[in-house]
Amino acid sequence: MARQADYKNFEATALFCPRCKVAMPVRKRLLLVLSEGEKYEYLCARCGHSVGDKLEKEARGPHLIIR
Repeated sequence: MARQADYKNFEATALFCPRCKVAMPVRKRLLLVLSEGEKYEYLCARCGHSVGDKLEKEARGPHLIIR
């Protein structure tokens, strides 16, 4: 069970870019903050093309900010 927890927060460092035609380093950019977690997009470091996304689910309940 402990080994599964290690892969829960896996981060991509390089992904295949269809525009560059090779695996490239990626940048992670926050797209949306949703009730179930935060959605991130992975962008090619060379050309900026979107090469994937990830939804990081919140372990704690949703929080509300009131001003």
